[in-house]
Order: sequence, then structure tokens, then C-alpha cells
Amino acid sequence: MQSSMIGKIAKAKQYAQEPDRIKFNQFEATFRGENDTHTTRFDGHAWHCTCRFFSEWGTCSHTMALERVLGVMIPGEARQGEPLTGGIYTS
Repeated sequence: MQSSMIGKIAKAKQYAQEPDRIKFNQFEATFRGENDTHTTRFDGHAWHCTCRFFSEWGTCSHTMALERVLGVMIPGEARQGEPLTGGIYTS
């Protein structure tokens, strides 16, 4: 393997250990819930979900689960679930 590729692989491993380097601006995911499949979006400032609970409360288990999975990669001002502790969610 070429030394330039080895260097890139090492850097990728380092970056993967430092998720605070990454901030999502927007994305859309399909979330398979217990009762139905929902589309959950993050548009850079706010969450959106197609489930009924979200339409009534502005948050739901789907968006909170994605916040837990993505952790510090979601900007603090857009977090609506449990607070982060030490850069990652506590269980």
C-alpha cells in the first residue's frame, strides 16, 4: 500500500475518535419505529419527524434517539433531548 494512503487511513482513524470535529448541517433518515416507519430530518437548526407525537410536541423518541446516536455532531442549540455529558450521551 502506498505511504500516502496509509497516512490517510491513520488520519481517518484519528478523526473517527474525535466526533466533535463533525457537525451535521442537514440529513434525512428513515426510522423504523415499533408501529410504523417515519422520516426524520435535521435541517441544520431544527428536527422534523413524520410521527404524530412530533407534530403535537415538537420532539419524539425518534429525534431523541438520533441525538443520542449522533451526540456532539448535532449543534448544541438544536438538541432537544437529554443533555450531553462530557461530549457523549450517558446511558
